[in-house]
This record gives sequence, C-alpha cells and structure tokens, in this order.
Amino acid sequence: MVDWFITLWNYRPDALTVWSDPVVKERLSHYYSVMKNEKPARFLVAKLLAVDVDPYNSEMSIEELWKIHEEAARVFQGFYRDVASEGLRGLEKYEKPRYSYLDVKIAIAYRLVNPCRLCERRCGVLRLEGKPGVCTMDKDVIVHSYFHHMGEEAPLVPSGTIFYGGCNFKCVFCQNYDISQVNPRSGEKLTPRELASIQVYLRRTGARNINHVGGDPTPHIPFILESFKYVDVNVPQLWNSNMYMSEESMKLLEDIIDIWLPDLKYGNNQCAWRLSKVRNYWEVATRNIKRAHDSGDIIIRHLVLPNHIECCTKPVLEWIAKNTPRALVNIMDQYRPEHLVVKYPEMYKDIARRPRHSEIMEAYRIADELGLVYKPVS
Repeated sequence: MVDWFITLWNYRPDALTVWSDPVVKERLSHYYSVMKNEKPARFLVAKLLAVDVDPYNSEMSIEELWKIHEEAARVFQGFYRDVASEGLRGLEKYEKPRYSYLDVKIAIAYRLVNPCRLCERRCGVLRLEGKPGVCTMDKDVIVHSYFHHMGEEAPLVPSGTIFYGGCNFKCVFCQNYDISQVNPRSGEKLTPRELASIQVYLRRTGARNINHVGGDPTPHIPFILESFKYVDVNVPQLWNSNMYMSEESMKLLEDIIDIWLPDLKYGNNQCAWRLSKVRNYWEVATRNIKRAHDSGDIIIRHLVLPNHIECCTKPVLEWIAKNTPRALVNIMDQYRPEHLVVKYPEMYKDIARRPRHSEIMEAYRIADELGLVYKPVS
C-alpha cells in the first residue's frame, strides 16, 4: 500500500487529492465505499440473492427467464442494503445459493448472444456457432492487454484495465483501431475463469477498480458476467463503453456495475452515422446513459471534436445538465486524427486536425454556464 501511495503521489497526485473534493466524494460515494472495502461490490451480493429455479435449463424460455429476472431485480436493492449495512461482514451471513440472480443474468446473456442482440445493431448472428457479428466477435472472449492504467480519471487510478477485442462502432478516428477494427481477434482467447483470475490479480496488486473497455466490452457481456462467478475479491466493477447496448443488455448490467464511464460522443444522429456508422445513436446512447445515471455512480466522457462544438459538444453538455445532474463530466481534449482520418483526410476535413485551444475553452465555457462539475475529474 505504501508503494502504491508513493507511485500515485509521484505520477498522479490528483488521484489522492481528488477525494478532498466533497462534491466528487458525494457523487461517487458508492464507488468510494466499495473501493475502500467498506461495502461489497454489487456483483458479490448478486451472487447471494437466491432464485428457486435452474436458469440454465435449456427448456426454459427466455420470456420465463426475464420474468425471474424481474422478480429478483425488484428485491435486489433492499437485499443489497441489508447485506452492505454490515460492510463486507454482511457477505458472511448468507450461504452461497445453488442458483442466484447473477446466474439468471448469465443465462439470459448467453441467449442474447445467439442470435446476437447485445447491442442495438441487433445483427442476429449465431455467435455461439462461431460466426462473427458486426463487432467481429464470436464465441470467444478476446483480451489484448490488461494492466494498472495511470491515465484514467483521477478517482479511478490505478485502474485495473482490461482491453477487449472488437467493437460495435466503426469510428473513423478510433485511437484503438488496431484492437477494435483492424486486428480485433489477434488478442488472447480466454475462458471466463481465466478472465476472473485477471481481475483478482489486478485488484490484489493495487487496482482501485476493474475497468472493462476495448474496443468495447458490450460484445463480451456473457463472458464478463460469467467471470464474476469466479471473482472472490471485493472490487468495484467499471463499465467503460460507447453505451450502444440494447435495452436487454442494459438490464443485465444494472445491479452489477458499481460505476459507469460512458462516452457521449455526438449530439446528433447524422454525425454518428458519418463518423461511427451507427444508426439512432442519440436515442440509444442517451437512453442508456440516463439509465446508468439513475442506477449508480457515473462519470460521463465527452471527446471534443474539431468543428463539432455547435453540433455535438453543446447539445451533449446541455443534455447532461438537464438529464443527469449527479454526473461528473470529463471534457476530453486529447482528440487527434487517427485511423481512416489520417488515411483519407480529404473525406474527413472537419476532423483532420486537433481541436484548437479556443474550441476547448468554448467547451469549458459552456460547461461552466450549465453548472457542470468537470474539472475535478479531468
């Protein structure tokens, strides 16, 4: 612990001082308490909430599974409060059931992947039969790297980050294009048990959280949920995503994720289609981010694109101020031309440069005018 304190102070002193900000500490209160081992992570409690049927029974319809899920979801919040009221000791009061709320989520997730409707593309590919979806993923969980990330938002570092292959977006400026689009399947194939062992290792060696990212983690939801069966340490689970998942996937992640780290990239559907090749972006992303905000702690990221202040940055920040008042916001200034923008700059003239200082300052001005809390986490 002393070594980690020295490391943080030398490289990211704000990772320590950020917790002296009462607004940050209040808005991330659940995450903070789990990070400090004062309360259990949600997934650990979901493993203790018993259900009275075998959700893996192949004869059970998905409609029946959803009904069981809804019944468990109705009692989970009260159950979590009871368990967490005694801190981690509350976990010892309950015997591990044969089948749990988490098992129901896992069983449904594997149904949703075959045919696949984990994200709003709903491509319907039979991924468990080895056929890749639009995201390029099939029946395997593919991890390209995992490590203690020191470059995330101050409350999160060191973040136990797991980079998954594949993505349901096709961003022309993607900075991780090698693992998301070009060589997404070149990582290591892992079992859910092996994925769990990575999470345990990262936590035991000092990670404040487990950061599921990519690419995007959405195509890997069934495998990630299954991995939680084998994670036996208390650690906050963080969902770092473009938030283009289906409503069904969002229901599965609720009551499991302790802190959300979503992107809200675009302020309209036209920019989303031209630059990321996704339809109905605004409706889907805002629906899911609103739901995430209402279910837990959240830091919303917005990457400022050059020439996109009026069409994207302004409507994004206005929506956040109106709809997610508890959210902390990271207005990101690190955009740079990458991937197809570099290859075909004439096709993407509007974003073929870095943002100007004046554009970043305008984004900050809008955020200040709206009363958003963004500086403590940027």
